[in-house]
Amino acid sequence: MDRQPRHTFSICAYGCSPYLEQCISSVLSQDTPGDVIICTSTDNEHIRALAKRYGIPLYVRSGQSSLRDDWNYAMRTATEEREAELVTIAHQDDIYHPGYRRALLEACRRWPDMSLFCTRYETIDAEGHVIPHSIEGIKRILRMPLRLRGLSGTRFIKELPIRFGNGICCPSCSYAVKLTGTSVFSGEYSFVTDWDALIRLARRPGRFICDERELISYRVHEGAATSRLTHQGLRGSEEELMFRKLWPAPIASLLMIPYRRSYRMYE
Repeated sequence: MDRQPRHTFSICAYGCSPYLEQCISSVLSQDTPGDVIICTSTDNEHIRALAKRYGIPLYVRSGQSSLRDDWNYAMRTATEEREAELVTIAHQDDIYHPGYRRALLEACRRWPDMSLFCTRYETIDAEGHVIPHSIEGIKRILRMPLRLRGLSGTRFIKELPIRFGNGICCPSCSYAVKLTGTSVFSGEYSFVTDWDALIRLARRPGRFICDERELISYRVHEGAATSRLTHQGLRGSEEELMFRKLWPAPIASLLMIPYRRSYRMYE
């Protein structure tokens, strides 16, 4: 019988989020056992108390908070300290459904060359109520090429879900370290750190596998980075930079027109 790869949920915790405990509970309630850690660059008593209450190892990164450095630290810590082969950077606002880890491990067993695993998601508000008719419906269309599993290791197919917008939900992603390495994220971006990483991973060896079951709940609320950066205008400028990595400048500008309309759900 083949050995099951080691998987770690590496929760990135910031500040005093009221949703962190719910995220912790969700990853500890998976129907397949595995490892969980918490990583933070904003060490405080709230995070320490929750880590102690649930018996989860806490790792603190020194230095100023940044998505790039914090996410790479979460990857590196899971790999070096916990010997993880598969890493999910769990976002503190979100909820992971009980079958997430089981689906990830099954995908890895079926596709040993898988570099990235992602899933469909539902969008919830601050109180946990499902938001209907969200942008996820459009993203599901963008991800349709990944259903061609036999071709999902080719650059062309891997780039299609991210050429007309980022169709892959970052909190739903897990990374196979042997193919992605631990320095997955680069660039000084405030919002598109994940999209930038996906573009680079699509151009490297490895298969993208998407499970189109709803396996996480993605929370949209006023305090979230997505809402804040949308209101500040940084989101639009950075997303246009990503389009320009994939298309000539005139096409990138055209693609941004419908994309900006999707920001209304964060108003």
